[in-house]
Amino acid sequence: MVTLTETAAKKVADLRLEEGKPEWGLRVRVVGGGCSGMSYELGWEDQETADDNVIEAQGIKVFIDPHSAPYLAGSEIDYVDNNMLGAGFAIKNPNVKSSCGCGQSHRF
Repeated sequence: MVTLTETAAKKVADLRLEEGKPEWGLRVRVVGGGCSGMSYELGWEDQETADDNVIEAQGIKVFIDPHSAPYLAGSEIDYVDNNMLGAGFAIKNPNVKSSCGCGQSHRF
Protein backbone atom coordinates (compact mmCIF):
# COMPACT_ATOMS: atom_id res chain seq x y z
CA MET A 1 0.00 0.00 0.00
CA VAL A 2 2.45 2.72 1.20
CA THR A 3 6.21 2.47 1.40
CA LEU A 4 8.67 4.51 3.43
CA THR A 5 12.17 5.15 2.10
CA GLU A 6 15.17 4.51 4.32
CA THR A 7 15.81 8.27 4.46
CA ALA A 8 12.24 9.00 5.57
CA ALA A 9 12.30 6.23 8.18
CA LYS A 10 15.55 7.61 9.63
CA LYS A 11 14.10 11.13 9.78
CA VAL A 12 10.90 9.90 11.47
CA ALA A 13 12.99 7.95 14.01
CA ASP A 14 15.15 11.02 14.71
CA LEU A 15 12.13 13.32 15.08
CA ARG A 16 10.38 10.89 17.44
CA LEU A 17 13.44 10.87 19.72
CA GLU A 18 13.72 14.68 19.62
CA GLU A 19 10.08 15.00 20.64
CA GLY A 20 10.24 12.29 23.31
CA LYS A 21 7.87 9.94 21.46
CA PRO A 22 10.16 7.04 20.48
CA GLU A 23 7.36 4.45 20.21
CA TRP A 24 4.82 6.57 18.34
CA GLY A 25 3.81 5.99 14.73
CA LEU A 26 3.34 8.29 11.78
CA ARG A 27 -0.25 9.23 10.88
CA VAL A 28 -0.71 10.04 7.17
CA ARG A 29 -4.02 11.51 6.00
CA VAL A 30 -5.52 13.04 2.90
CA VAL A 31 -7.68 16.03 3.81
CA GLY A 32 -9.80 18.47 1.84
CA GLY A 33 -8.35 21.88 1.13
CA GLY A 34 -5.82 23.75 -0.93
CA CYS A 35 -6.22 25.16 -4.39
CA SER A 36 -6.39 21.73 -6.07
CA GLY A 37 -8.79 20.13 -3.61
CA MET A 38 -6.82 17.72 -1.39
CA SER A 39 -3.62 17.85 0.64
CA TYR A 40 -1.57 15.58 2.88
CA GLU A 41 -1.37 15.82 6.63
CA LEU A 42 1.34 14.05 8.65
CA GLY A 43 1.48 13.79 12.41
CA TRP A 44 2.25 11.57 15.41
CA GLU A 45 -0.08 8.91 16.74
CA ASP A 46 0.47 6.81 19.85
CA GLN A 47 -1.78 3.96 18.70
CA GLU A 48 -3.93 2.82 15.82
CA THR A 49 -7.70 3.17 15.70
CA ALA A 50 -9.94 0.19 15.01
CA ASP A 51 -10.33 0.98 11.29
CA ASP A 52 -6.75 2.00 10.49
CA ASN A 53 -4.56 0.36 7.91
CA VAL A 54 -1.22 -0.15 9.65
CA ILE A 55 1.98 -0.57 7.70
CA GLU A 56 5.26 -1.34 9.41
CA ALA A 57 8.12 -0.06 7.31
CA GLN A 58 11.74 -0.03 8.44
CA GLY A 59 10.74 -0.11 12.09
CA ILE A 60 8.19 2.70 11.72
CA LYS A 61 4.44 2.16 12.05
CA VAL A 62 2.42 4.16 9.54
CA PHE A 63 -1.28 4.64 10.33
CA ILE A 64 -3.72 5.38 7.49
CA ASP A 65 -7.45 5.89 8.02
CA PRO A 66 -9.93 4.14 5.69
CA HIS A 67 -10.89 7.41 3.94
CA SER A 68 -7.28 8.20 3.01
CA ALA A 69 -6.20 4.66 2.09
CA PRO A 70 -7.52 4.63 -1.52
CA TYR A 71 -5.88 8.00 -2.26
CA LEU A 72 -2.53 6.82 -0.85
CA ALA A 73 -2.40 3.34 -2.42
CA GLY A 74 0.96 2.78 -4.09
CA SER A 75 2.56 5.91 -2.61
CA GLU A 76 6.11 6.31 -1.39
CA ILE A 77 6.99 8.63 1.48
CA ASP A 78 10.47 10.10 1.22
CA TYR A 79 12.43 12.79 3.04
CA VAL A 80 14.23 15.25 0.79
CA ASP A 81 16.75 17.91 1.68
CA ASN A 82 17.21 20.32 -1.19
CA ASN A 83 19.32 23.32 -0.19
CA MET A 84 17.48 25.63 -2.56
CA LEU A 85 13.94 24.53 -1.71
CA GLY A 86 14.39 23.41 1.89
CA ALA A 87 13.79 20.04 3.50
CA GLY A 88 10.69 18.00 4.20
CA PHE A 89 8.69 14.89 3.58
CA ALA A 90 7.62 14.25 0.00
CA ILE A 91 4.90 11.84 -1.05
CA LYS A 92 5.27 10.30 -4.50
CA ASN A 93 1.71 9.30 -5.30
CA PRO A 94 0.72 7.55 -8.57
CA ASN A 95 -2.94 8.49 -7.98
CA VAL A 96 -2.46 12.26 -8.33
CA LYS A 97 -4.02 13.61 -11.53
CA SER A 98 -2.81 17.21 -11.08
CA SER A 99 -1.22 19.50 -8.50
CA CYS A 100 -1.37 23.20 -7.80
CA GLY A 101 1.55 25.47 -8.64
CA CYS A 102 3.02 25.31 -5.15
CA GLY A 103 2.76 21.51 -5.06
CA GLN A 104 0.96 21.45 -1.71
CA SER A 105 -2.46 20.30 -2.88
CA HIS A 106 -3.58 17.71 -5.41
CA ARG A 107 -6.49 16.45 -7.43
CA PHE A 108 -7.07 12.70 -7.42
